[in-house]
Amino acid sequence: MASGDKLKSVAAAARACRDCPLWAAATQAVFGEGPGTAKIMLVGEQPGDVEDIKGRPFVGPAGHLLDRALDEAGLDRSEAYVTNAVKHFKFVPRGKRRIHQKPNSTEIRACYQWLEQELALVDPALVVAMGATAVQGVFGRAMPIGKNRGQVLEHEGRKVIVTVHPSYLLRVPDEAAKHREYAAFVEDLRLARAKLR
Repeated sequence: MASGDKLKSVAAAARACRDCPLWAAATQAVFGEGPGTAKIMLVGEQPGDVEDIKGRPFVGPAGHLLDRALDEAGLDRSEAYVTNAVKHFKFVPRGKRRIHQKPNSTEIRACYQWLEQELALVDPALVVAMGATAVQGVFGRAMPIGKNRGQVLEHEGRKVIVTVHPSYLLRVPDEAAKHREYAAFVEDLRLARAKLR
């Protein structure tokens, strides 16, 4: 069975997952997408509101920002496999809005089986872990982003770059700081592109 077919099979199993309580409130599990032979895998934290509704990763505001940053860094999203460490949207309702909540360690661990299979099947040369939940999902433990950013780490024989999640950039209140943080994020993606050569 080709890796693309195997990924479809794993995605179907992930949609039926009941290993943690997050499935109950979410619309659906959001599995990764992209070429089954991608050299780079972008791992985010969890689906957001738009992703939960559409069933695709990084198609909301953070996804649009990611697309812009990838373009500036010279990376083609269509050549990357894009996924999240946690496959269901964790939120609290507030009026008509659903406010994102950080997954806990138990939820991250419960979802690791899916990320582990994506990593094994796609077998990317490089992983970009975006945000604290993604870092914990990839490495199996919490690690500070600031301290590990801007370098290429090794984990289980694979190169990993740690950076912020694009949604963080949307929440930076000060305009000058937002510009600075976005530029640093693009630099992290440029480092990823350089390491793919």
